[in-house]
Amino acid sequence: MMTDKMPPKHINTPRQVLFASMVGTTVEFFDFYIYATAAVLVFPRLFFPASDPASSTLASLATFGIAFLARPIGSALFGHFGDRIGRKKTLVLALSTMGLSTFAIGILPGYHAIGITAPLLLALCRFGQGIGLGGEWGGAVLLAIENAPPNKRALYGMFPQLGAPIGFLLSGGTFLLLSRWLTDKQFFAFGWRLPFLASAVLVLLGLYVRLTITETPVFQASLQRAEQVGVPILTVLRRHTRALVAGILVCLATFVLFYLMTVFALSWGTTALHYSRGNFLLIQLFGILFFALTIPISALLAERGRRPVMLGVTGLIALFGLVLAPLFTAGTTGAVFMMALGLALMGLTYGPLGTVVSELFPTPVRYTGSSLAFSMAGILGASLAPYIATWLAKTYGLQYVGYYLTASAILTFFGLILIRETKDSDLTDSPN
Repeated sequence: MMTDKMPPKHINTPRQVLFASMVGTTVEFFDFYIYATAAVLVFPRLFFPASDPASSTLASLATFGIAFLARPIGSALFGHFGDRIGRKKTLVLALSTMGLSTFAIGILPGYHAIGITAPLLLALCRFGQGIGLGGEWGGAVLLAIENAPPNKRALYGMFPQLGAPIGFLLSGGTFLLLSRWLTDKQFFAFGWRLPFLASAVLVLLGLYVRLTITETPVFQASLQRAEQVGVPILTVLRRHTRALVAGILVCLATFVLFYLMTVFALSWGTTALHYSRGNFLLIQLFGILFFALTIPISALLAERGRRPVMLGVTGLIALFGLVLAPLFTAGTTGAVFMMALGLALMGLTYGPLGTVVSELFPTPVRYTGSSLAFSMAGILGASLAPYIATWLAKTYGLQYVGYYLTASAILTFFGLILIRETKDSDLTDSPN
């Protein structure tokens, strides 16, 4: 009789699972993107003053990359606890770390107030953001797919991915409104701080939702079978090296594409191509709509097979790299089309990505393995992407930025060849 009363206390409803997995990543990516936007528009002027604006921008973009270097540390740290004590508690800690770091950026004094200490503290806060995000993404995806029916894992797994375009829309929309409502003097005096401070409200919302859910049934079953390993990261490196390398390569083109379409495009568009800050943010927000719309399309297709979808989209990304420069320099219409096309491809590759990478690893090391693959791909594909792209464009021309994207797609293609089709795999199977 007791079993009839217990399930409601321990079973998460689909609505709870999907909202909890999406709201956390929305908050995380909002925090991450407001830094990316400020790294182009604000920090070069307030934290890295120099006689040459290009040098200030490059220095600011370098701090942007610090978070990606911190991500693997966060993946190892939070992955350890996520695989040892559970997904729920670890997700709460990861979100708190990200939120505190973001709020701290909003209260930092600038270079003219405290000198060299200002950029150092900024870099430290950025490092904290990376630690938090290193533990957030993998856990959010596992929260979704480990609660999903076997034939709906790609659909459930797309909800954390939807947090990316939603977070970007909130971030870009906030900066756009601030640009419209405030003068340049007001924006640089205090306006840029408001999104960082407001993120505290979103973090509290995310924490509240995360605290209402229970542990995933897949992890609970693994815990009952006593499958936990002592040091998950060592097990990943020793026994799942092929899956880890393949996972990194599979994620590579996604990272390069996204950060070229967002950080680099905003920087290049508002400097070399002379778009106003507000106008280019509008172009990006329009493109993000295509990002959001194509995520569910690719997730639906991936229920029939993960690899065919990812291989096809990766080929299209390689071709897109060859037309990126001609479109970007073809006036406003070309820039709008480039942004819409690039971010539509981003949605198509990003929708199934979390599911694909997570399914490569067994339950006892899934949090660590998937998070580490995603984070390492971030170092290789995103941390220096805006910096490399800016250097290529200034040194050899904008077309080489497109070649850079095409090369990353070729590497991702090789990664997809290395993996097996995971559509019919059973997440509850014991590891070999």
